[in-house]
Amino acid sequence: MNEEVLNLVRGVRLTPTQRRIAHCLAQHAGAAAYLSAAEVAELAGVSQPSVTRFAIALGHDGYPALRRRLRELTATATEPDDAGNELQRAVRAEMDNLDRLAGQLADRARIAEVGKLLANSRPLPVLGLRAAAPLAAYFAYFAAKVHPDVRVLDDGGSLLTDRLEQAAAAGASALLAFVLPRYPRETLDALREARDAGLTVVAITDSPVSPATDHAELVLSAAVGTDLVFDLHTAPMTLAMVVLQAICDASPADTQTRLEAFESSAARRQLFLS
Repeated sequence: MNEEVLNLVRGVRLTPTQRRIAHCLAQHAGAAAYLSAAEVAELAGVSQPSVTRFAIALGHDGYPALRRRLRELTATATEPDDAGNELQRAVRAEMDNLDRLAGQLADRARIAEVGKLLANSRPLPVLGLRAAAPLAAYFAYFAAKVHPDVRVLDDGGSLLTDRLEQAAAAGASALLAFVLPRYPRETLDALREARDAGLTVVAITDSPVSPATDHAELVLSAAVGTDLVFDLHTAPMTLAMVVLQAICDASPADTQTRLEAFESSAARRQLFLS
């Protein structure tokens, strides 16, 4: 039901505190429909009046009205009888995530803007810590074939700030960051430091109310699957490759030249069997 909760806040301008409440309700959608305003406040780490103001911002006259709406969503979000076992449901949920992502990509101008911004950043730092590190590495592996200087930032600690500042000093103008649950604190710290260094932050994250929205100029969201023990990142990985396509489209001649050079080198060294 978390998507139904997110639909309630889409198009509503929320404060950072209100986005925190929205994210909490989305993460605990089933239980939140039966919690008091005080319990939601404790769960989200905010004040009870903030929960009331959040409900009013969504057009309700108070939190009880919002809770009734959440209960209605809970009642209508039941699984069909033919949904299959829990593994099949997890895969079908990923298909739904991809379908929603496809709908968001109808706005090609926004993706093109991101592609041009990242293509023009020389070097291009790519941030991904903890669970997001494999996505950053996957993106960077292919991006390096069409971009002259891709720098993966997948280790936290004090050296991360050094590497951000070094990238900015070398001419970087933008940072691509993967920000996925459970949102490492050091990732959000790094986004603040990147902006302090003059970098434009582009974030790929799981939700339009993710904590990344407080620290990024451009936010692209793709839902994370939560039906198995560990999260599924199918949609965020797909979005990452869509962004890479936009980078290629931003400079097609350079992309073609670099790809041809790589293929010539690969053939000479006999890198692949086919």
